[in-house]
Amino acid sequence: MTEPVLSVRGLETEFTTDDGVVKILHGVNFDVMGGRTLGLVGESGSGKSVTAMSIMGLLPKPYGQVTAGEILYRGTDLVSLPPEEMYQMRGNRISMIFQDPMTALNPVHSIGKQLTEVLALHNPEMSKKAQQAAALEMLEKVKIPMPEKRLNEYPHNLSGGMRQRVMIAMALACRPDILICDEPTTALDVTVQASILDLMNDLQEETGMAMIFITHDLGVVAEICDDVAVMYGGKIVENADVFDLFDNPQHPYTKRLLGLMPDLTTEPKQLIDIPEIDPALFPEFRG
Repeated sequence: MTEPVLSVRGLETEFTTDDGVVKILHGVNFDVMGGRTLGLVGESGSGKSVTAMSIMGLLPKPYGQVTAGEILYRGTDLVSLPPEEMYQMRGNRISMIFQDPMTALNPVHSIGKQLTEVLALHNPEMSKKAQQAAALEMLEKVKIPMPEKRLNEYPHNLSGGMRQRVMIAMALACRPDILICDEPTTALDVTVQASILDLMNDLQEETGMAMIFITHDLGVVAEICDDVAVMYGGKIVENADVFDLFDNPQHPYTKRLLGLMPDLTTEPKQLIDIPEIDPALFPEFRG
């Protein structure tokens, strides 16, 4: 068994609000193995994105903070890392793709400028010519048509799928060990979503990076993930291989999620709210 690239142990995160302190994560535990994709699954509000922002050190300050636990990247605890070292880690060793590329990309800078800026920040020794060549290579790698032309265009000139490919190119520019994908296909139509998932599978095979794929779509999980961590109420309630999860789910919440998946052999299911499940009833599954 290979060693995990990233281990999250007992992670607790809280936010300070006008109504007091609210704890969002309650002792989250999971491992991300090299060359594999971990699906972080759960309904909206379960704590998936807060987990990702905690790992990246991007919680809004001073309101959000990690209050307990460890985030171990190859043995280095990111929680206790000095800000300047975390800055170097972010983007270089651990990168992230966000859900809406239109808000993540700067509308007043060209695609080429934004790509070369990433390279300049993390590889200041690179010449401008080398940065331009690397930016062009990344656009080719993510299969953007006419990449030379796209370097001089702006985000509003591109379709949603192409903007997401630019975000992937930026995230992979420094060849990270881990790529965190926060619902990167949710805003895209089904055909574009399929092409983006195929692209990410291909890039993972090529680079050997590990991925954390955050989603609420179990169809996407089946398509791209090797392992799955099911999140509910700020905890991981089930951790399993993707085949085991679909064939033999253990936690009642996981069973309920799988039960709501549409299929072609039965009558359409009515989408209903999943009722509150008291974690105290299932102590063996506590995260």
